[in-house]
Amino acid sequence: MPITRSSIGSIERKAVRRRKGRKRALGTRRPMTMPLAPNERWSLDFVSDSLTGGRRFRILCVVDDFTREALAVVADFSISGHRLARELDAIIARRGKPKTIVSDNGTEMTSHTIFKWAQDQHIEWHYIAPGKPTQNAFVESFNGRLWDECLNEELFSSLTEARAALTAWALDYNQQRPHTSLGGLAPAVFARNHQQQSAKRSRPAAPELRKGSTQRALTTNHKPERKANRLYL
Repeated sequence: MPITRSSIGSIERKAVRRRKGRKRALGTRRPMTMPLAPNERWSLDFVSDSLTGGRRFRILCVVDDFTREALAVVADFSISGHRLARELDAIIARRGKPKTIVSDNGTEMTSHTIFKWAQDQHIEWHYIAPGKPTQNAFVESFNGRLWDECLNEELFSSLTEARAALTAWALDYNQQRPHTSLGGLAPAVFARNHQQQSAKRSRPAAPELRKGSTQRALTTNHKPERKANRLYL
């Protein structure tokens, strides 16, 4: 078989080792139900903005899907998978561990660092379908408010200014902003009310008195006095 230019090209292509795509962590993608308690499910996402000088920065947003509380609004120029794990550890340290975390398929969320972290923490990580941000609707709604009420209204010359503004806005959002899905309550107020109601429901009833003791305690044991009808001669 004569060697032609096309056959040489074919041999060269076969000799070149093809690079495979980076392996990413795989979470669950089954349909989700509505959360019924705090810490049952958290949602997270990243938002990007820029300083007045043009340098871009990222904002990590974490939301409790039941109470709608903003659990974290963290700004930095770069947030890796290791940094994401540290921020989640900080939230867990102050309010407990979630059962499930929902996110998109971004590089940080699908890294081996996050996969191992979720396994070590025994937390289920749920990835939404690619190109379906509506499947992460709770944090997407939060992001919309963040843009409308903070990022579109402020100009930041430094990361320090951005962090201060985001902290103040998140505090106001949690403590003051009414939420229609929470009956007009702010997220933190709704969370406190739910905690108080749960404590009342879980409070044990007063122990019953022993059989027979109730009657002895509530009824008198006095016999009616009889008038003596004696005849005195």
